[in-house]
Amino acid sequence: MQSIVDVMPRLQFGYARGALPELLADPQVLTVIGFGRDAPEHDDPRYLQVQLEPHGAAPFEVWRSAQAVTAGRDGELQWAQSGDRLFGALLVDEAAVGGIVEAARIAYSTLLQFCTARGFTAPLRFWNYIDAITVGDGDDERYRGFNRGRAAGIAGRLDRYPAATAIGRHDGSRRLQVYWLAGRMPGRGIENPRQVSAFHYPRQYGPQPPSFARATLADDGLPLLISGTASVVGHASVHPGDLDAQLGETLRNIDSLIGVARQQRPALPSALGSHSLVKVYVRNREDMPRVEARLRERLAPETPLLLLHAEVCRRELLVEIDSCHG
Repeated sequence: MQSIVDVMPRLQFGYARGALPELLADPQVLTVIGFGRDAPEHDDPRYLQVQLEPHGAAPFEVWRSAQAVTAGRDGELQWAQSGDRLFGALLVDEAAVGGIVEAARIAYSTLLQFCTARGFTAPLRFWNYIDAITVGDGDDERYRGFNRGRAAGIAGRLDRYPAATAIGRHDGSRRLQVYWLAGRMPGRGIENPRQVSAFHYPRQYGPQPPSFARATLADDGLPLLISGTASVVGHASVHPGDLDAQLGETLRNIDSLIGVARQQRPALPSALGSHSLVKVYVRNREDMPRVEARLRERLAPETPLLLLHAEVCRRELLVEIDSCHG
């Protein structure tokens, strides 16, 4: 009798270099993501451009399925499907809808309706990219507005939160970009015992806490999907102004999450390494070489890394990391 691990269709995440048309020629490629202003253009709905500038020449991020892929567009929404996996992405022009709050509400309402209509009722992972994410004071901050809009778009549609990243762009384009991975069966939310769950943050962080889990552990066909993770202990940012200390705290938080997940899936590797896809968001461009050097010292040398110039959602935080692990 075969085990679930033997028969579960797999989705692999990796970084790849080469010509975009050649990558997209593979019928089992679910998604290709290009980063920065030099990323090529292509009208294939499986391809997505993210306007975050990389450190050096960026590879493509490639999601490859064990099964053939179908893809298409539905208005502003692009999608690709393979078996029990659905990739989707959309852009919402803030000016056209009245600002970031309404853009987030529309984005999440639209994408969840779309997923449900196609039978994918279990979002597993979201990535949200928002220009000028920390502009505005107090509750007028754009990230707080995004959290309010996201919660309104989710309301009544989800009974659990998936993993997520929300990061700021520097391109001046007030368009909210969201892309995601969804399945037919829900994953398990993984929380970090070193941190307060984001959805339980106190009022000081805004009228609406962020709506995400620290990680998602889905079926054995997927890795551990780790949310954007930074130098936060409890609910407070720690080591303000100290890049090396923030990076160390971030890695401790990721190690803690992996440890919790391994209690449910012992086969997961115990630390980030060659079996992980690591994306690093760095606030200050001049810090990127230093962050890369520190990570190369602390992680296995073959760990796949992509560093991006991006604004973390708290002004005092200098670096954030997310990962697909194992």
